[in-house]
Amino acid sequence: MKRKFLKYILAAAIAFGASACHDRLDLEPVNDITAGVVYQSVEGYKQSLAKVYGSMAMTGGGGTGSSDIQGIDAGASDFLRLYWNLQEVASDIAICAWVQDPGVSEINSLTWSSNNVMLMGMYARSLYQITVANDFLRESTDDKLASRGIGGADAETIRQFRTEARFLRAFQYWVLMDLFGNPPFVTEDNTIGKVPPAQITRAELFNYVESELLAIQDAMIAPRQNEYGRADQAAAWMLLSRLYLNAEVYTGTARYNDALAYASRVINSAYTLKTNYAHLFLADNNLGQDEVILSINYDAIRTQNFGGTTFLVNSSSGSGMNMASLGIPNGGWGGNRSRRTLSAKFPDPSGQTDRRAMFFGDNPNIADPSIFQQGLAVTKFKNIDRAGNAAPSNDGTQVSVDFPLMRLADAYLIYAEAVLRGGGGTMGEAVNYVNTVRRRAFGNTTGDVNSINLDFILDERAREFYWEGYRRTDLIRFGRYTGSNYVWPFKGGTVSGTSVPDFRTIYPLPASDVIANPNLTQNPGY
Repeated sequence: MKRKFLKYILAAAIAFGASACHDRLDLEPVNDITAGVVYQSVEGYKQSLAKVYGSMAMTGGGGTGSSDIQGIDAGASDFLRLYWNLQEVASDIAICAWVQDPGVSEINSLTWSSNNVMLMGMYARSLYQITVANDFLRESTDDKLASRGIGGADAETIRQFRTEARFLRAFQYWVLMDLFGNPPFVTEDNTIGKVPPAQITRAELFNYVESELLAIQDAMIAPRQNEYGRADQAAAWMLLSRLYLNAEVYTGTARYNDALAYASRVINSAYTLKTNYAHLFLADNNLGQDEVILSINYDAIRTQNFGGTTFLVNSSSGSGMNMASLGIPNGGWGGNRSRRTLSAKFPDPSGQTDRRAMFFGDNPNIADPSIFQQGLAVTKFKNIDRAGNAAPSNDGTQVSVDFPLMRLADAYLIYAEAVLRGGGGTMGEAVNYVNTVRRRAFGNTTGDVNSINLDFILDERAREFYWEGYRRTDLIRFGRYTGSNYVWPFKGGTVSGTSVPDFRTIYPLPASDVIANPNLTQNPGY
């Protein structure tokens, strides 16, 4: 599959190579090629921008075994793999059989400590990606462009690149805010040196992310007018809508009216729902580009690692399943499958009525998390095209499915939820948007509803977005994550589930960073 922007990602990975210890935000990436060589033309700047994007799709510049993050196994240091585990496995959606692997059992049961290796990896990955964005922004100021003799249309193009780098940095700060609450904070304006980064509060970081997105939204390329895989205005609006939807969690002040307003902008933009839900998660999901607003692009031949959708497809399949039908004839790692609370949200888990139900197996119950065959496997993501052909793969395990970070259906359901929470709009429009999403799922109007409430919306979000990295954040917003009013299998470490304390709505800062940086105060409870 040809993905135009991937050639820049690959070139940038080769040019920049491996970097030093990147859990420090005050360090400049260590490049094999100097800035004076890279930043001499629009093409050079585009390759550098591709590094900012590519740090989400690759673990390092040296192939499948290289990692930008020191001390973390390359396969486990990929952004999507880490983020997915902390959002889905640490929820009522998924559970992992690899209980002997460091950190997995704690994430399964919501019993992690500040030494959990998966938390350390996620924290370091986001900080590394912010570091790369900061470096690009330092090198693309008007003064730097002028000193390099770059002006006119070329300078304007590079200024456009800057808005995307700022967006990607804002996205990573949103991730850190959502997961860790009060992380270290540095921008391109901070002097690079030995001074440890200062800590920012969650509320302050909310204001920063909001201000960045508001500042760049009008300067970004119009919806669906950018290259595939690059952010446009709708991506900024979608992130603003998510930010405002969770504002009460982040700051204590509800902003549902703003969540609705920005969801409406996305809905009224050039994006449209893809007709076939299953096509969103196949190896040729780059075709059409109608619903996916922002993706992480993967290619089994050009950009390989053991995270990303290679992890997602292989870890979700195992013994007894037809690997060829999933496009991974040599794959199937027997790791992640669904907890019974997911399949129970579908009245018919076979997928005959609601086509979003994509499960394999006949036993939804799990007595032993280490046995992959207990629990229904999820076959939502497949390394095949729409005709059923396997995508090219160098080893029969690498996958070319692009991951949808943002898609239009989210805007429809955010609008509906915001109406229910008093954010304006009309109930009639909210029900209509919900039914628009459900008509695709059912193929007709048999799934239409006449009324909705918040409990329904939470379940509908599970049905629409399972395996896409939304669930932990959703449960927290609905007050269902901690405590005992909603439990699921192995929550708190018991088979039937039990209460967990409220401090677990935020992950701890890694103990090693708190020790190393005197400016950091550990999150409460840890």
